[in-house]
Amino acid sequence: MADRGCPLEAAPLPAEVRESLAELELELSEGDITQKGYEKKRAKLLARYIPLIQGIDPSLQAENRIPGPSQTTAAAPKQQKSRPTTSRDERFRSDVHTEAVQAALAKYKERKMPMPSKRRSVLVHSSVETYTPPDTSSASEDEGSLRRPGRLTSTPLQSHSSVEPWLDRVIQGSSTSSSASSTSSHPGGRPTAAPSAAATPGAAAATALAGLEAHTHIGVPVNSRVSSKIQQLLNTLKRPKRPPLKEFFVDDFEELLEVQQPDPNQPKPEGSETSVLRGEPLTAGVPRPPSLLATLQRWGTAQPKSPCLTALDTTGKATYTLTYGKLWSRSLKLAYTLLNKLTSKNEPLLKPGDRVALVFPNSDPVMFMVAFYGCLLAELVPVPIEVPLTRKDAGSQQVGFLLGSCGVSLALTTDACQKGLPKAQTGEVATFKGWPPLSWLVIDGKHLARPPKDWHPLAQDTRTGTAYIEYKTSKEGSTVGVTVSHASLLAQCRALTQACGYSEAETLTNVLDFKRDAGLWHGVLTSVMNRMHVVSIPYALMKANPLSWIQKVCFYKARAALVKSRDMHWSLLAQRGQRDVSLSSLRMLIVADGANPWSISSCDAFLNVFQSRGLRPEVICPCASSPEALTVAIRRPPDLGGPPPRKAVLSMNGLSYGVIRVDTEEKLSVLTVQDVGQVMPGANVCVVKLEGTPYLCKTDEVGEICVNSSATGTAYYGLLGITKNVFEAVPVTAGGAPVFDRPFTRTGLLGFIGPDNLVFIVGKLDGLMVTGVRRHNADDVVATALAVEPMKFVYRGR
Repeated sequence: MADRGCPLEAAPLPAEVRESLAELELELSEGDITQKGYEKKRAKLLARYIPLIQGIDPSLQAENRIPGPSQTTAAAPKQQKSRPTTSRDERFRSDVHTEAVQAALAKYKERKMPMPSKRRSVLVHSSVETYTPPDTSSASEDEGSLRRPGRLTSTPLQSHSSVEPWLDRVIQGSSTSSSASSTSSHPGGRPTAAPSAAATPGAAAATALAGLEAHTHIGVPVNSRVSSKIQQLLNTLKRPKRPPLKEFFVDDFEELLEVQQPDPNQPKPEGSETSVLRGEPLTAGVPRPPSLLATLQRWGTAQPKSPCLTALDTTGKATYTLTYGKLWSRSLKLAYTLLNKLTSKNEPLLKPGDRVALVFPNSDPVMFMVAFYGCLLAELVPVPIEVPLTRKDAGSQQVGFLLGSCGVSLALTTDACQKGLPKAQTGEVATFKGWPPLSWLVIDGKHLARPPKDWHPLAQDTRTGTAYIEYKTSKEGSTVGVTVSHASLLAQCRALTQACGYSEAETLTNVLDFKRDAGLWHGVLTSVMNRMHVVSIPYALMKANPLSWIQKVCFYKARAALVKSRDMHWSLLAQRGQRDVSLSSLRMLIVADGANPWSISSCDAFLNVFQSRGLRPEVICPCASSPEALTVAIRRPPDLGGPPPRKAVLSMNGLSYGVIRVDTEEKLSVLTVQDVGQVMPGANVCVVKLEGTPYLCKTDEVGEICVNSSATGTAYYGLLGITKNVFEAVPVTAGGAPVFDRPFTRTGLLGFIGPDNLVFIVGKLDGLMVTGVRRHNADDVVATALAVEPMKFVYRGR
């Protein structure tokens, strides 16, 4: 360029012009001005200085001047043809733009250079050929200049060769800070390539103007801040479109997915492998009827006046006493009505084996007992459920799912209970959410038909198949039905009779729900087998008078009582001022939830208070049960051959690792549990590991209790998958050999076998909480709270 010469020396720009250019640069970088507005204002600032050097009248350099013929001829080859407004500009296609961005990123990556901090830096490194003068007559082309900073608005001056030397001198005569900044923007120290000799004068001028624009002229300070949106866009473009395949399986919190290494100091089981614990055999010398219904027929005809069940109202007054004769006659009426008086399209509504829902409140045990035995006599399967409170009750929806899966189409209830149910506009019982369509039958005496004298049910036959279905609610809220066969029902009654030493005409005070669990097994089934008299305490009475069950034990001289630890707590709060009660008649106080770790505190406190009122220590008999295995174990008094009761003080730290370590009561980090007695007669029990294959546990290891017996449930109704896992478990030894020739039933109880072959329960599988490699139980929380302040806790939380 020097050999071409220039008649004028390059004049530096005034300070105010450089200052104005710097402000424009700042506004553009911060997004306060568009690229189009920036170029217009910059052209106005520079227009007055370029003509002075070229020797041209400034009036001819107006912004919208028309070029002369010579200028037009020189510039015409460089101008682009204007595009039609209706055609699609290929520059604005997303795929073309994406490819251009990716190519630019790849180029900078190969050169190992940082991304430009501002748009104008791209102009410095672009080749001369990229600066093609756009068509200034098109408005769309101005938008193109905004999207393509490499293009400059063309002016007729670009055709004059005399512009090149001046621009060259201006750039070369700039301060060293400008060249230094240009070099520093290239870590490799790569200088910008000079225009080739073949480059046209217009292209050279465009290149010079691009450099001028990039460095904001001579000595002007440049603001290096970048708009946050621009930087975010650049970071997004740098990021790959899709993460590697392995990153799809990595959580944001990688530390949560890290496999925790076992602590080398954690306690580990060190005992020998356990074996199957066999219960005492069922006595075979005592003559027994072939079925429970045969027993009912025997007592109903031979001992019709014997009291069977006494119901109390909320004041504690006896409202009705059902005799065995009345139970037998009413059950026959109901069975005959169900089989012969209910029709649908001239066809019997029910056939043997059909399921029927029993909807009775906890305050009406008499009608429930009639309905239960009436269904058994009619060879129907009773499904006891709770009374629904509202049409959209969440709990009743799950019960409705159970009824639907069981194919229930008929529900039995009483006149008083039906009047309290929600009604539809027609006056009939409303259809509850999630329930199948049901027909309702009121079983009060006036609604039943008397059977002919020659009609007799098959009560003497030993039946097969399902006797009843008991509902169970899991920790997730779902409801399943546990089927109990006729053989299991009879075996359970015989095992309880032998374990508890029940005899004829004994009185049992029952505080539990008579529709399920121990309240059903003792207060409705086993009691009939032994012609016992049951005094049923409704829940509403316990809330009004927590001492009512003790008063009834004293009044009826009851030999046995069936309670929960909560009932014992409530009695302790209400016993003050009661001096005339005596518990000396009790030979067994069965604690149905004795498997809970906190039950020991209520048992000890109850004994301390009522021992002076005739309660003997050996009378308290905790037991363990589950809906699947029914009664698992029960403590027996010494006169029935039971060993003395035991307690175990266990380390909580060891239990969290599933290991049994005996500790001392002085420490706070211990759990004290009581035994729940011996295995039921005729049963075989083993303890297996919780996860994976059911291997036998070691003697100092906590596992799940499994039972093999003829007195357990048989299946989850309609659920074959989980039935096989729970009711057909096959425990194996460490070598993989089965421990027994018949399958076991998982109880869901966590525990171990202690001294004297006593069973200890430390929690339930439903309440298990696993944190890393450690296991805790929801029951431990309650036990800890009760251990801190049992009286205040129960009083405030009752």
